[in-house]
Amino acid sequence: MHARVTLIAAARSASLLAERFGDDRPLDQAGWHEVQAAAPALLPLGVAELRYCSPTPRSRATGDALGFGPLAQPALRDCDMGRWRGLTLAEVTAREPTAVDAWLSDPRSAPHGGESLLGFISRIGGWLDTRPVADGARILAVAEPAVVRAALVYGLKAPPSTYWNIDIRPLSTVTLTGHGGRWNLLLDATGPVRSP
Repeated sequence: MHARVTLIAAARSASLLAERFGDDRPLDQAGWHEVQAAAPALLPLGVAELRYCSPTPRSRATGDALGFGPLAQPALRDCDMGRWRGLTLAEVTAREPTAVDAWLSDPRSAPHGGESLLGFISRIGGWLDTRPVADGARILAVAEPAVVRAALVYGLKAPPSTYWNIDIRPLSTVTLTGHGGRWNLLLDATGPVRSP
């Protein structure tokens, strides 16, 4: 059975420089405006039979603002960053530079006492692989950008280090098609297709 899973990155709750590990802040004013501007393109995705979201305030608010009425999924939570939760990368780097280096270079490392990158990717992959769907089902999930990155790494069976090379902007979409353990990346044309 094949499914189509579209992941939408939640709108922002802070500027990139102010992002914190495990940030539970709600959408900021700019985030609300971004959702309103993106709504015409994203609303058609609401036809999905199953609609989910990460349990964070901004993921829920993004899904609700788009009228999706998503069901929060604990398995779609952001990576557990242990004692680094609530801090920025700059703050952690200033306090624990060696630990940050270990975390960035070894996907099995969890110097913060939380979840390793490999564990995070595996958790998101487990969620992806266990969706109860009929053949051809459409699934939608509004999630933190980190969750979308982890799903891509898992779905494409890429090395965990690939995670650091994927940029996910707020309200961007990614679609994976397939089923448990066998996923393909689907890229749709968003504008007029022109001949060369």
